[in-house]
Amino acid sequence: MLYTMKQACEASGLTYDTLKFYCNEGLVPNVKRDKNNYRVFSDRDIEWIKSLSCLKNCGMSIMEMKEYVELCLQGKASIPERKKVLDIKLKELENKIKEIESCIHYIHWKQEFYDDVLSGKKEYYSNLLPLENDDN
Repeated sequence: MLYTMKQACEASGLTYDTLKFYCNEGLVPNVKRDKNNYRVFSDRDIEWIKSLSCLKNCGMSIMEMKEYVELCLQGKASIPERKKVLDIKLKELENKIKEIESCIHYIHWKQEFYDDVLSGKKEYYSNLLPLENDDN
């Protein structure tokens, strides 16, 4: 089955402009054209476009995505290099998870502090406001 740009956008979740940009940048190689010179996409193209969305969501820049596409076009021989590229992104994402978990921990702690203050279990204090007997 072949898909129009609109259908490819619906299937992949990309906007028309994003898919057109990806095609123009060479991120979707071997795209066919119909008799009216409109782009048409195969099921394999759609799966690749979904992969591009994932790579973008992983934090890859357009340049990094282009380099990855070039590696993919080299076939099986480039798998070790592609694994290195993905490993770098994986480590970056794992670090982001740690940062997010730290932020979540802070918010839970702060919410608990506020609950304790509001219930009278703790005295309110702020690191922004001067202490009552602070002459500084």
